[in-house]
Amino acid sequence: MSAPQDTIATQADSSGSNPPISGPSWTALVEKIIVDDQSGMEELYRVFSKGVRFYLCRQLGPQDLEDKVHDTFLIVVQAVRRGELREPERLMGFVRTVVRRQVAAHIDQAVHNRRQQVGLDSGIRVVDLNRDPEETAIHRQYAQIAKRVLNSISKRDREILTRFYLLEQSQEQICDQMHLTETQFRLLKSRAKSRFGELGKRRLTRRGILRFV
Repeated sequence: MSAPQDTIATQADSSGSNPPISGPSWTALVEKIIVDDQSGMEELYRVFSKGVRFYLCRQLGPQDLEDKVHDTFLIVVQAVRRGELREPERLMGFVRTVVRRQVAAHIDQAVHNRRQQVGLDSGIRVVDLNRDPEETAIHRQYAQIAKRVLNSISKRDREILTRFYLLEQSQEQICDQMHLTETQFRLLKSRAKSRFGELGKRRLTRRGILRFV
């Protein structure tokens, strides 16, 4: 990769308002993450989010950047809780490894999608805009499952997903009306989105439906 090895860590907070955590504090931070201490989650997000955002933007571009940052954050948190980080004092090195793997995965997927698109564009495609009865029934099931999953998650998670994705309210409006800081909003939205996805996949698997819209 073209970015320097320490880019993610050194870009964590150039403003000085949230200074980087010193080495001996990594262990304490990891312990907070393991026990789901909200202050630890916010601390970690402040420390690495700007550096990760900068790195992902440089490598993959600005498209869907926030979602990529949030997804990477959740992957790091979940991996720490599963005990994959054996040396807590090396947390930032662990973060760099996860981020680089995510970048590689996105690039591989982009190449795969481009090859598929080239294959499709080289032939003649006739698109039938009218769904057959079977396809209509499947889409109806998707909608029913999505509604049930949304109703099964916590009230706060449901509210933030509904406001952001269905009502298309801005981050500023949601933060103001739900009395959230910017960091709290990002954490809540990421966790709610992850929970919604997990529950949705489980329901689809039980019903034997392989695709989820």
